[in-house]
Amino acid sequence: MLELRHIHHDWTGLNGQPQPLLQDVNLQVARGQTVALLGPSGSGKSTLLKIIAGLVIPESGSVWLDGQDISEWPPEKRRLALMFQDFALFPHLNLQDNVAFGLVEQGMGRAAAREKAQALLQRFGLGGRGAERVDTLSGGEQQRVALGRALITQPRALLLDEPFSALDAELRVSLREEFARHIAEHGMRALLVTHDEAEARAMASAAWRLQGGGLVSLW
Repeated sequence: MLELRHIHHDWTGLNGQPQPLLQDVNLQVARGQTVALLGPSGSGKSTLLKIIAGLVIPESGSVWLDGQDISEWPPEKRRLALMFQDFALFPHLNLQDNVAFGLVEQGMGRAAAREKAQALLQRFGLGGRGAERVDTLSGGEQQRVALGRALITQPRALLLDEPFSALDAELRVSLREEFARHIAEHGMRALLVTHDEAEARAMASAAWRLQGGGLVSLW
């Protein structure tokens, strides 16, 4: 179980004073479950993902994973995959090495990591293109590379910020199904930030709206 307990976080207002952004946020994501998080821009959705990943430290509250308080753990120890809208691909690496990067960082040999990366690229419709530079790809193709990189390390949880926004409708539906199947089969937890309620309903068994600093259950 991934849990958020009593998370409170402020942001600095135009007057330079702290203003509440997240207030007493509590959330649970079970193994094999996808939970969707909706809400207007600026409501704190992406900040909440960063708190879970360890990139932002909240004013108070804690993050728990499988019964352990991981609030003080650095991001690399948490073994979570965080994917943003801007992909954050490495421009100096080709497609194959972008996808393989996490496995190499974990100590897998480069050849074995590249083999697994090629298999994922094949699944995402980019087979045979592993040697290409990422700056030669369209936005949708870059997003598929980013999705592959997020999945390859078998993370303990997936934190997804509008992961399908740059894809065409047909591929978006295909990857929704791929992700839902992967999450269920591997007992992963996924927190999906989206503005698209139809996407949330297609992937998530529970959904919350973040507004006024708190969570309101949608289903």
